[in-house]
Amino acid sequence: MRRQIRFVIPAERAGGALLDFLTTRFTYHTRDEWLDRLTEGRMTCNGRPTPPEHLLQTGDELAYDPGGLAEPPMDDRIGVVHADADLLVIDKTGNLTCHPCGRYFNHTLWAILKTRHGIENPIFVNRIDRETSGLVLVARTPSAAKNLRAQFAGRTVDKQYLALVEGAFPERATAAGWIVADFTGEVLKQRRFLPVTTAAGHWVTAPASAVPPGPEAQWGWTEFALLERHGDLSLISAAPHTGRLHQIRVTLQTLGYPLVGDKLYGLDPGFFLRFCQDALTAGDFARMRMKRQALHAAGLRFRHPATGQELSFALPLPADMQAVLGGSGARQFCMG
Repeated sequence: MRRQIRFVIPAERAGGALLDFLTTRFTYHTRDEWLDRLTEGRMTCNGRPTPPEHLLQTGDELAYDPGGLAEPPMDDRIGVVHADADLLVIDKTGNLTCHPCGRYFNHTLWAILKTRHGIENPIFVNRIDRETSGLVLVARTPSAAKNLRAQFAGRTVDKQYLALVEGAFPERATAAGWIVADFTGEVLKQRRFLPVTTAAGHWVTAPASAVPPGPEAQWGWTEFALLERHGDLSLISAAPHTGRLHQIRVTLQTLGYPLVGDKLYGLDPGFFLRFCQDALTAGDFARMRMKRQALHAAGLRFRHPATGQELSFALPLPADMQAVLGGSGARQFCMG
């Protein structure tokens, strides 16, 4: 399948030169490569070829024909856990992007469902990170998607994750607070978790008296439970009651128990920068313990959008996470 990348300029990115914007925002091409593509007319602004010095305005629409942009290899082995006329439940590997973005198009779960499984319009109800393995819920019709998204928004869906973390995790922990963008470091996509507590413990829903620390702050609430301890590692379960970007990962980092293998919120903030430069060392991989983040979407329970029947799915701990624990028997997870 061929793609066209489109991007609408937000107000905060207006005023700069087109070439400068492309070089800093879409780093899969160098500045010289973007200049060549602008010269070739493969990038348009509002439907017209545009010179590199063009000053961007709010609402400008960029369109780019990547024409053979190399896609990194992915682990495209997927399992169909459940399928009917309204939905699919997919078991995704820990090296597969759900939806086209950046360099990824044909090497995505979306493309696999279209080309190999004949799903004309797969609609992702939940999306998990490329390096998170496990259950992904896909609607096959707009009406099913609307119903399922309403269940997620109403917090009537049970989600359970398995995670390997650094340190001796407590028996139980509840974390609730604000998740905000973090512009203090070198990685712009990073977020921060700001816990909110009272004398009685953690709030589980945003208190009416609490003032968000910023206009884009989002309330996040996650419950954690210890399953096993293995020396300086812990296998835990995580039940997120809200669905925020990087919620489990950033919360665990704040609690002091970063995910094994997490390049963005792990033991070393330099992991992600060196990963982007393809410069991770043997020492880095030894400290990370895994080449991907040790997070697995293991359980999902919701109601069927057409029949109302309760559906529940559970997956065992995947082999790569099992290997870190030094065992071979698959740990089976059961929804609580």
